[in-house]
Amino acid sequence: MLLRSMFAANYRSLRAIRMDLAGVNLFIGENGVGKSNLYRALQLVQAAVRGTLAHEIAAEGGMASALWSGQRRAEKNFRIKFEVEVLDEERAITFRYRVEAGLRPLEAAAGFAFEPQVKAEELSVETGSRPVTMMKRAGPGIMVRGPTGRMQEYPEQAMTSETAIALLGDAGHYPEIGTFRRMIDSWRFFHGFRTDRASPLRQPCLAVTSPLLDEDGSNLAAVFATLVHIRGDTVELARAISAALGGARLSVPEPGEHAEFGLVFPEFPLRVFQPRELSDGQLRFLGLAAGLMSYRQPPLIALNEPEASLHPDMLPPLADMIAEASRASQVWIVTHSEVLAAAVEARCGTRSKRVIRREGATWIEGMRLTGVIDDEDDEI
Repeated sequence: MLLRSMFAANYRSLRAIRMDLAGVNLFIGENGVGKSNLYRALQLVQAAVRGTLAHEIAAEGGMASALWSGQRRAEKNFRIKFEVEVLDEERAITFRYRVEAGLRPLEAAAGFAFEPQVKAEELSVETGSRPVTMMKRAGPGIMVRGPTGRMQEYPEQAMTSETAIALLGDAGHYPEIGTFRRMIDSWRFFHGFRTDRASPLRQPCLAVTSPLLDEDGSNLAAVFATLVHIRGDTVELARAISAALGGARLSVPEPGEHAEFGLVFPEFPLRVFQPRELSDGQLRFLGLAAGLMSYRQPPLIALNEPEASLHPDMLPPLADMIAEASRASQVWIVTHSEVLAAAVEARCGTRSKRVIRREGATWIEGMRLTGVIDDEDDEI
């Protein structure tokens, strides 16, 4: 699965931006230019697919906070808009999904005043010369392509706060919608890990086979146990941990009811240091290692400022793990670190996208309105 392009409009500092995307997408820029808003826009696409878009926007302050923060013309139907184009390479199918959300009209009685309301959605697929609409929603009414190949009205109307794609996906009758939902649902976003004493990363977890790391890292020990005792191949993981943590070795005992792990350092070969004893940087690196080198790779891994709390010596091993993960996953990285950006560029053969402010809006330096960056176009 490859996320080929994304579009976001009227969301925080994103006035209107469309980007073509590659296997490794590296964004670097100063504080306050909107790098995290690009990352967050992708998260909200996933939230729409999961049916949690309204909750996610409400949790970040509601529509009044999420709408474009700059100057704008008076528009009656001012909306946040997201769109993605995803290629299923195995089956040569291109999915296009867009969703629009806005405020409740003043004259409307239903819904809460500042709750985000889903106004429009559309999912189309393309296997040949032209796209075919599979689902289209305007307001509460939903049209969906049925078994006969014709568009028909879905018998249930969507609530203003829920997405049609989640409603139809749960119905289980529409395979294309279900396939798209599964692809997007399996994306992983790692926006830092808690490292305080009560952090989930410092706790044992239930010994359940865990092919993917949870976004909060709560199954970290189970991910390591799965790699060590089920996959039985931890060569790259061991190399990365050793390089980043002064020759340390991961210790993962055979799980009982719970899975646990620790580190053995060369200075103390007979002692296993438990997660509660590790520094914030050491623990964060282990979380990133599990996210990037899990048993099963998600189609997209997004990292927001992964360098936070890491010692500079940990950045080259982190770049090595990113390069290794990019063999199976599309990778999206937002960073402040020029050192990390240079290391990823060298290992992955990619160029960083420098995020800037242009007339108050988040933009990519050198990018055209079509989403193509000049240097990339020259290379092509």
